[in-house]
Amino acid sequence: MPVLYGIKNCDTVKKARRWLDEQQIAYRFHDYRADGLDADMLQRFIAELGWEALLNTRGTTWRKLDETRRESIQNATSAVALMLEMPAIIKRPLLCAPGKPMLLGFTGSSYEHYFNEV
Repeated sequence: MPVLYGIKNCDTVKKARRWLDEQQIAYRFHDYRADGLDADMLQRFIAELGWEALLNTRGTTWRKLDETRRESIQNATSAVALMLEMPAIIKRPLLCAPGKPMLLGFTGSSYEHYFNEV
């Protein structure tokens, strides 16, 4: 069963969940805040996608960081520490389905392609 990772009040996560529901695709939702995020889980995401892709540098959480803190994020170690401390800074949603690569972000066409690949 696919797992959708994110934060429940994120507008993009809401769009992804609505799309999955409309397509009648069963999935499990994992809220980073409610269900947690640990280093092992984050390392699995980074191993496939890279820390640069996961770190949302365009969102409000990133913009609220002071400049010194933003400039200190230079490698996977510093990025992991920040993402564990502030899960809202992770780009979302992240979709994981058995036997498929992880899919980061949401558009209807990307999900359509993801679920209709042969």
